[in-house]
Amino acid sequence: MTQLHDDTLASAAAAINDADALLITAGAGMGVDSGLPDFRGPAGFWQAYPAFDRLGLQFQDIANPAVFRSDPALAWGFYAHRLHQYRTANPHRGYGLLLQWAAAKPAGYFVFTSNVDGHFQRAGFNEERIAECHGSIHFVQCASPCNSDIWPADHLQLPVDPKTCRIQCEPPKCHDCDDIARPNVLMFDDYTWLNQRTAAQWIEYRRWLAALGSAKLAIIELGAGRAVPTVRRESERVTAQHHGRLIRINTSEPETPTGHHALRGGALETLTQLAQRIAR
Repeated sequence: MTQLHDDTLASAAAAINDADALLITAGAGMGVDSGLPDFRGPAGFWQAYPAFDRLGLQFQDIANPAVFRSDPALAWGFYAHRLHQYRTANPHRGYGLLLQWAAAKPAGYFVFTSNVDGHFQRAGFNEERIAECHGSIHFVQCASPCNSDIWPADHLQLPVDPKTCRIQCEPPKCHDCDDIARPNVLMFDDYTWLNQRTAAQWIEYRRWLAALGSAKLAIIELGAGRAVPTVRRESERVTAQHHGRLIRINTSEPETPTGHHALRGGALETLTQLAQRIAR
């Protein structure tokens, strides 16, 4: 570690320590240390799903509601495999460090994430303090949709052929119209996503931000890249509007606006290093 990096870690740790409130923002890179893929570029996606490499399909081609119409067994094969991964992987120790810091803040905390894996909930974060801007794979909706219902995916057990990435059973159906069901996640070119669950989270998130007043806010952003910039933009928006201190942790794109803290590294490694300095 260079001295500059060490100084940046120390100043970032001080910003976390001094804060009255903590906003945690997270993208796909947050889950890498839990053994989850982040689909960085076509090569990364195809490494995780060789079947789609053989078919010449990229992430945006399969993470698309149109595939639930044209080939529901393939569409559900991709999401069923991910659902199984997210259920069986354990959130890494960095989640616990974040929760420890967040729970100690007098003005509280909130999580804003584009991840659909549900790992913040599994790590012990309050469900009412999480905004999942792209939805959650642990919930399902009608693909049409014929109604506004969103229901848990707890009952879904869909075997997947690892060679073809297709489910080996009938695809899930809507409980009202018997049409194909789909995950309640925001996909590419998606005009049928039901956002009521996420919209309710947004209301609580904005209410918390509005109540901060003059409280000192630190924003810890983890694993959020520029390819899908939703999380980075939200981090910078809140930083500017609430005069917060941004700590951006990223393996390849850690750059921040002037005066904030850019930490190049993985989530778990960097959080562990921050924890050592906070403990001092």
